[in-house]
Parts: sequence; structure tokens; C-alpha cells
Amino acid sequence: MDDRTELSGFLTSRRARLRPGDVGLREHGGVRRVAGLRREELAAVAGVSIAHYTRLEQGKGEGVSDEVLAAVGAVLRLDADEAEYLRRIARRPPPCPDADAVPGVPPGTRHLLDSLVLTPALLVGRHTQIVGWNRLAAAVLGDFGELPEGERTLSHLLFADPRARELHADWPGAARAHVAHLRVLCGRFRGDAALAGHIEGMSGLSPDFARLWAERLVARARSRVWTLRHPSAGSLTLHAETVALPDAPACHGLELFAAEPGSVSERRLRELAAL
Repeated sequence: MDDRTELSGFLTSRRARLRPGDVGLREHGGVRRVAGLRREELAAVAGVSIAHYTRLEQGKGEGVSDEVLAAVGAVLRLDADEAEYLRRIARRPPPCPDADAVPGVPPGTRHLLDSLVLTPALLVGRHTQIVGWNRLAAAVLGDFGELPEGERTLSHLLFADPRARELHADWPGAARAHVAHLRVLCGRFRGDAALAGHIEGMSGLSPDFARLWAERLVARARSRVWTLRHPSAGSLTLHAETVALPDAPACHGLELFAAEPGSVSERRLRELAAL
């Protein structure tokens, strides 16, 4: 992902979402040739020179101050995740830590995965590769061990497996959330060639992935609810949480999928675990 192109595209996409009236400017009649705010309108409301903002939107963010980025972000109505992403892509990228590291499963983490007998759990690398899983995760989401290693990723699970749309009751929501978080990872791990290669590969493999990636969605993975239509267990409502692993920098985290205690979904997970 080229930094200058990404900075330019991100700012342009966010500018296109707004009308002059959204930022307190009068809207004059007639047809506007530009979708959304014009550069000069944004610069005026943000209190920066048009030359300064134009350089920024051309991908030339070197030396831009935090104050200017904050002012531009406020006018563009960026949320916290988008504002952090803007700060990252506007700066010279720091060295990417452990860019070539292949995440493994530490013995303690392996023990933790195996001990979660009633909670599906995945260990996920920062390229969305599934590097570890427990027995119940395989029963709920599929046997990852049967997949070629290069296709054993959350991205492939959502976009390349035809069963995903049947499994996820809200596949569009799950797909958008996944792509939005991938862009957060790209901002955090700039210079990671393997991550960039993963994005390029998925864009070529899946038109749906390419379409969502072009929207420049940005949002960290947070607590969310997955409603799954399991072929044998029936409907499962699971609360998904991501637990960071600070001692494993090549890993994105531990993905846990928990059912409400006493719920039908918990009973169905117990039945799957007993098989």
C-alpha cells in the first residue's frame, strides 16, 4: 500500500462524504463539479492554508503538525479510529517490528486454547492467518487443519469459502468489519510486505473484498455479536472478543466467541463439545 496514494485517497474519500452545509458553509445553487467539500472549503473551515492542505492531500504529509491533522480531522468528522489512522499514514513509517516473523503458538497459549472447552477460540496473526485454534472452534467454524496454510486466514474464511454466507446471518456486516480492521492493521504495521501482499491477493481473489477495500473503511475490531447458522447445531449467538497478546508481536490476538451463560447457544455449544 503506497503511503502517498493512501493518504491522498483517504482524505479525498472523507471529503466526498460532506456537503458545505455539514460544516456551516452556505450552499449556493447550481451544479457542483466536485462531490462533497472542495479543498478550499475544507482548508478555510480547518484554518489552514489551501496550499498546506493541498500538499497534504497530495500525500506530502512530512512535517505536518498534530494541530493541523486534528483540525482537518475535526472538519472531516473523523471518528477516533479514523483520526488515529490519519495520524499514522501522514507520518514517515517507523520500522515495522518483526515484519518477517512467523507467529507460532507458545506452549502457554496452546494450553489456554485447549482449556477453553466451551468457548471457540482462535489465535490470529496480524495478516489474519489462523495459527492456532481449539477443538470447539473447528466444530463451529470448520476444520482449519484441512485448509492449505496460505488459505488459512480469516479473510479467506469470510470471502473465499462459499459456506461463509450461509454460516453468517449478517455476512455483509461481518465482511465490512473485517475489512475495516484490516485497514487499521495496515496503518499500524506500515512497511509489512506480507500484509500488503495479503491485501493484494484478497483483492484479486474476491470482488467483494476489493469493493469493500476501495471504500477505505477504518474501524478497530471491538466487542461484536456473531449470529451463526450452524448446519447441525442450529442458530448460535456468540459474543466475539479480541484479547491482545503483548508478548507475541507477530500476532493480532486471541479471538474468543462466548455464548451467554444459560442461553440456548451455550447449550448448543455444550452439545457440539460433547461430540
